[in-house]
Amino acid sequence: MEFNSSQEIVFVLHGINMTQKYKQIYFSFTLTLYLLTIFVNLTLIFTIFWDKMLHDPMYLFICNLCINGIYGSSAFYPRILYDLLFDSYVITYSGCMTQIFLIYSYIISDCTTLTVMAYDRYVAICKPLHYHSILTIQKVWTLILLTWLFSWLESGILVLLTARLPLCGVDIDKLYCSNWAVVKLSCGDTTLNNLYGFILILSHLCQMTLILISYVNIIKVSLRSRADRKTSMKTCLPHLITLTNFVISVIFDVMYARYGSDTSLLALRNIMSVEYLVVPPLVNPIIYGMKLTPIRNRVGQMFTKLPP
Repeated sequence: MEFNSSQEIVFVLHGINMTQKYKQIYFSFTLTLYLLTIFVNLTLIFTIFWDKMLHDPMYLFICNLCINGIYGSSAFYPRILYDLLFDSYVITYSGCMTQIFLIYSYIISDCTTLTVMAYDRYVAICKPLHYHSILTIQKVWTLILLTWLFSWLESGILVLLTARLPLCGVDIDKLYCSNWAVVKLSCGDTTLNNLYGFILILSHLCQMTLILISYVNIIKVSLRSRADRKTSMKTCLPHLITLTNFVISVIFDVMYARYGSDTSLLALRNIMSVEYLVVPPLVNPIIYGMKLTPIRNRVGQMFTKLPP
């Protein structure tokens, strides 16, 4: 059945299928994960914000990555917590489109931020004498602003292309609203959506190419001496871990959403679909907090000064 414009569309989320006992356990576990994600990201954000010694480009980009982590996790956790608490597995059309916009802008912003961070490491290691003249504070804030504007623009176009489609179904086999899940419910022509999807993939493959080129040049410079290798490993390793974690998570979700089997285990489908919304926002600040000595020291000093 095709829905007309006068009908209020309400999507049904079929990603949760458990007894009341397990719902309480999952609610507690999910709430703990969300609060922990907020805590570790806010810790790094406030540490970098309040310490003027950490107002270098690299740390400001890390701060932006943490802000985006809160932004992305907040597009997912509150909704699923509400569903688990009130047994409400439906979402309005406007709510679904809003969630799609927030989640995809988080993905795009994360990818773009990691690209900018790779460029930052390239300039710092390959052109150290010109680092502060190339990446001034004004340029850093401009890059951060463009990162957000770029992600909102791409996500806005994505949502507009999906919103124009006529729908013949309301059942979404996921824990949350995703663009491809809604597009699959359409009974209209989705050629334009597929074309735009390939454009987005190509765009971000170009970003991955830029990251690869940056690290090829970094490796060439780091091979010159032991000191250069030590410096590059110290500052680049957290970025590489974060990048690998994010890329693998997103690729899993994209490939599984398009080519995965609907008959596979529900738990497996849920894990595959939420990994990039749960793991990177939680793990990224921990990686940077542990691997980068200035941040680790400042965080340690901040907590030791807290009153007993």
